[in-house]
Amino acid sequence: MSTETPVYEARGVTKQYGNVLALDNADFAVRAGEVVGLVGDNGAGKSTLVKALSGAHTPDSGQMYLDGEEVRWQSPHQALEAGIETLYQDSSLAPELTVSANVFLGREEVVPGFWGKLGFLANKRMDEVSRQELQKVGIAVPSSTRSIAKLSGGQRQAVAIGRAVSWASKVIILDEPTNHLGARQSAEVLEVIKHAKSRGLAVIFISHTLPHVLEVTDRIVVLRLGKVSVDAPTSDFTPDSLVKAITGLNGVA
Repeated sequence: MSTETPVYEARGVTKQYGNVLALDNADFAVRAGEVVGLVGDNGAGKSTLVKALSGAHTPDSGQMYLDGEEVRWQSPHQALEAGIETLYQDSSLAPELTVSANVFLGREEVVPGFWGKLGFLANKRMDEVSRQELQKVGIAVPSSTRSIAKLSGGQRQAVAIGRAVSWASKVIILDEPTNHLGARQSAEVLEVIKHAKSRGLAVIFISHTLPHVLEVTDRIVVLRLGKVSVDAPTSDFTPDSLVKAITGLNGVA
């Protein structure tokens, strides 16, 4: 685990929806080359924190820092442009399109010259770049020209994460990436997360599947009732102690 200054940090973030205090003065940080697990019961504040970090919601108070500089996102696109990629439970893949078309979705490249001005896409180049980028993160897709619909569930999720890893320059936020996947498919996804870490990305891993959290993370942050109740190295936890931290049975409010 890196000991460097956090690449992305939230300090004292608070967010309220009507009478519901979703986040209460929460602190969170992740460093380059570190995988941080974000866990908690339903309603603990995980989704709200993710939306703040991804630029989807603006906190009522508190500050966020990217590479030590304070940031105030006006939109998710602004966070995206700054190098923060977010993959929600719905991977937003287009099943009828090819793997490469999904990797470049919203970032399509056109051929040079006259034909590019008419909107002709550089499909051959995008196919090759997609194949190379997915290989870098350990994804063995039979062909970048195969449609997403023809892939297994694990391969689809791996492609979605691979796309995010390929485009992220600083931080990748993964919201329940192994949800509804079998053991073998989940293992494929966890390997992609390890590759993202090896590339020096800061990874935020949100999951209810605690064995996956314990396997792939360096540090675990537990949210409870909108507050950070525990922030400790993964090595400090056992499956039992992590459950107790999430449910509040460890004596921490």
